[in-house]
Amino acid sequence: MIELSHIEKRFGDAVILKDISLSFPEGSVTALVGPSGGGKSTLLRCINLLEIPSAGTVQIGDAKFDFSGGKKASWQDIQAIRRQTGMVFQNFQLFPHRSAIENVMESLLTVLKWRREKARERAMELLTKVGMAHKADAWPATLSGGQQQRVAIARALAPSPRVLLCDEPTSALDPELSAEVVEVLGKLASEGTTMVMATHDLRLASRIANHVVFLEAGQIVETGNAEAIFTRPAHERTRQFVSSINAAQGLELPAS
Repeated sequence: MIELSHIEKRFGDAVILKDISLSFPEGSVTALVGPSGGGKSTLLRCINLLEIPSAGTVQIGDAKFDFSGGKKASWQDIQAIRRQTGMVFQNFQLFPHRSAIENVMESLLTVLKWRREKARERAMELLTKVGMAHKADAWPATLSGGQQQRVAIARALAPSPRVLLCDEPTSALDPELSAEVVEVLGKLASEGTTMVMATHDLRLASRIANHVVFLEAGQIVETGNAEAIFTRPAHERTRQFVSSINAAQGLELPAS
């Protein structure tokens, strides 16, 4: 279980997140949606403390830290949270000087101190899962965007994290390559992988997510079942957003 309680994030006088409280059950897939600048990526990065909350509590499993009252997390506190998450970035962030399999092996070797043979076996298992075993020895520069993102997903899964965090995983890809990534994430979802993703891609969200959080101006406007949010949202602002994104992506919003 991942729990966020009364999370706030400020940059100077700017309030980016305002009193966010959410829980993400094991095995669930949650999509964070909303307009640009609404706080989706910042919220996602607060889960693994790539962004440090200004207030509130983050808990993943038994690891918990309360940032209220100006408390500062130690490196050990941060690592206790971060080691339970895997992160998939918008622009892949593969090491260009390492092959696909070496990218997947890296955290196992340097952080978990696995033997090379064991790390290579785990990496090949994951590359097979994402359909990239045949490119194990390829350099990132020789791979398409969709292939690089699939390697990045394998890398994020390597240490068996409690939750996979995806920050706009398809936004840097054209529709054909995006479909490759959606297929892989859909397979992971069907296997019970806990995921939280920030996305503008309603194809991705509607296919994979079972829960949706609509954010605007750093606040939660509406949460609920994915089908309900995308077909019969309770708030007019949510409906306006979904309709505008559907129109831009060539989708139709079913009548409520």
